[in-house]
Amino acid sequence: MRLSAPIGRQAMAFVLAGGRGSRLMELTDRRAKPAVYFGGKSRIIDFALSNALNSGIRRIGVATQYKAHSLIGHLHRGWNFFRPGSNESFDILPASQRVSETQWYAGTADAVYQNIDIIRDHAPKYMVILAGDHIYKMDYEMMLQQHVDTGADATIGCLEAPRSEASGFGVMHVDEKDRIIAFVEKPKDPPPMPGFPDLSLVSMGIYVFETKFLFDQLERDAADPHSSRDFGKDIIPHVVQNGIAVAHHFARSCVRSANDGEAVYWRDVGTVDAYWEANIDLTDVVPDLDLFDREWPIWTDGAVTPPAKFVHDEDGRRGMAISSLVSGGCIISGAKVRRSLLFTGVRANSYCDIENAVILPYVDIGRSARLKNVVIDRGVKIPEGLVVGEDPKLDAARFRLTEKGICLITQQMIDRLGA
Repeated sequence: MRLSAPIGRQAMAFVLAGGRGSRLMELTDRRAKPAVYFGGKSRIIDFALSNALNSGIRRIGVATQYKAHSLIGHLHRGWNFFRPGSNESFDILPASQRVSETQWYAGTADAVYQNIDIIRDHAPKYMVILAGDHIYKMDYEMMLQQHVDTGADATIGCLEAPRSEASGFGVMHVDEKDRIIAFVEKPKDPPPMPGFPDLSLVSMGIYVFETKFLFDQLERDAADPHSSRDFGKDIIPHVVQNGIAVAHHFARSCVRSANDGEAVYWRDVGTVDAYWEANIDLTDVVPDLDLFDREWPIWTDGAVTPPAKFVHDEDGRRGMAISSLVSGGCIISGAKVRRSLLFTGVRANSYCDIENAVILPYVDIGRSARLKNVVIDRGVKIPEGLVVGEDPKLDAARFRLTEKGICLITQQMIDRLGA
């Protein structure tokens, strides 16, 4: 990890972490999408925060809004190591009606606007605006350097995406120098890239501005009664039309796995299917996302846990895990675990058979349960002998079954079984 970055030290990262994430269904009933668990011990927001820290940025603000208790608790536990005496800061910025007694954060731009006074106190020269709900590794220093070199008013992180999937993003068209000449937010019919009819160039929700320029834009936007107070819908289109907006291609700053020098990794885990798939992919022999990279670590809450434990060694009752990630505090007690990801403190009791499972912290799986293609929410107690993943009709009647056959299980669903 690079401990300092010349431009990064002049920047502040502002992470937008107030999103509902409703497509994750019951996983976001009690927590915002950035607080959803990922990768065995992390939360989704840890990726944007770790990118900022690893890029040399030491001033970070996180704007929270929707069901923020779990997220705020995680940030307090895992991100409390910044040193104000060394010009470092970490601010948690809940929607607190700072501008108006009746107004929460009205949009992504408004979330920054309502905290202008706090940002001004830190006096950063540059602002890096980040979404807190994507999985990727990126060196923001390279994007900051491009912003300075090109003299842009705004630099926007972008990546190529299938045109069929681009309607959920801001889509841009650039010239030969990567200047953005057109930008439309979430179009129903996304325009293709020139020469690539099946691809669109989409925004990652990552923006770089000089702080003074950003403040001017936010104040102008706040005075516009017709604005929706959103970066993608209002701020960026105005800069494209009236200033200089430049695209930064993710491929230039993606922190790649040491095992694959070409592939870029970015995931929006916004559905249960996408969430399950991205977690299960980590069990591959050589996954596209390298969580073992000591040069670009993913920082998170360093919970104190005992080692994982595997017990019993007899036919039919052997504690074992194959092609799986098993976190600290787990006990595999005479159970078989295959191609699964177990978060902290999971207990799998004797004679269980678990396959293709994403199991969140402190789940207790009763004896002889058979679980396949599941996501199990935190703290669920699975009854003895429960079978999931073998009868889709039965699963759909009891739990949340996705289009791709993944079964989401919560404690409330389990409680209804005995009602």
